Amino acid sequence: MPGTVLLLAAAPAGRARLVDAASVLPVLAAVPPPVLAGTDTANVVELADPLEPQAVLTRLRAAAVSPGPLTVFVTGQLHLDRRQRLPHLALARSTPATVRYTGLPWHWIGEELRLRPPGSTALILDLHADAESWEHLRTRPLDCGRGTTVLGRIAPPPGRRAPAGPVYMKAVATLLRSGLRPPLDRLHEQALARIAPEAGMGVDLVLSAYPPAPGDPHAEIAAAAQAGRHTEADALAARHERTAVHTHGPASEQALHWIEVRADLAMLAGDPVRSCRTWLTVASARLTAGQSPDAPAVESAVDHAHHQWGRIDDPALARELGPILMELRGRVPGRRRGALENVHRQLRQLQVSG
Repeated sequence: MPGTVLLLAAAPAGRARLVDAASVLPVLAAVPPPVLAGTDTANVVELADPLEPQAVLTRLRAAAVSPGPLTVFVTGQLHLDRRQRLPHLALARSTPATVRYTGLPWHWIGEELRLRPPGSTALILDLHADAESWEHLRTRPLDCGRGTTVLGRIAPPPGRRAPAGPVYMKAVATLLRSGLRPPLDRLHEQALARIAPEAGMGVDLVLSAYPPAPGDPHAEIAAAAQAGRHTEADALAARHERTAVHTHGPASEQALHWIEVRADLAMLAGDPVRSCRTWLTVASARLTAGQSPDAPAVESAVDHAHHQWGRIDDPALARELGPILMELRGRVPGRRRGALENVHRQLRQLQVSG
């Protein structure tokens, strides 16, 4: 099965730049796509200093639903947003003050990859952190999702004025240019050994995480969904949802997690109506439970509902769900500028056409 490769190199323009992220892309681009992917054939998507987080999310979402192996190479820098203190990948227009709206929230990556079969996804990371995010990450590991292989490093803020170099990712690319892709753990070790003399090894946070062993219920569900057995996948998730509701209560995080999984499964099955309804249910439940409108899980639920609502082909069903989404959007504006106005505009068009 063809592999998919996403090359993402991002850093702010100007004085906020900590790393010359895009300098690694020519080296990675010189590697044959099958070697980057570890498959016989592969599709490669390259994002060099992207401007908008939604554009990155669109590319990531498309890559996440590809059926074959997925390898994501990310080079860039991390900042904490000033409201929630959550890690963000800075993009071209990001500054420390605006990263909440101009950067890519790191938890978006884990959310998009969470339903991929364990072992089918690899994240290769070469990240630099500013002072605040460096202190944060020393005690709170970067969350990339439970089913993903994560290898790489996070470097502290560079001590000099000039941006640092992505030496780990360049070492990975140089090793792959030989035309051979060793097992990823060996590639990781070889890259670390190559950069040891010039990088802050012993200071850098080394990333090395692997998917859970077989038996995790998410693996069985993801495998069924990827094989096109969508009804079976939803039934399995519904069974775990019922268990969580019985054990922990209907508003518990455990139960809401499985409802979110079912919303994702509906999306994978090509059923935006069911997916939108389910995400709206999750958002309402979280708000009713007292969660803040700007909590990541609340924003994510409304954003997913909005995305799926925009994919509904039946005008009558879109008109039915639109007012519910609009009410939630009024309470949860999210990070996408003009999101509420977008719902207003589309709903007016639907009502006129109806």
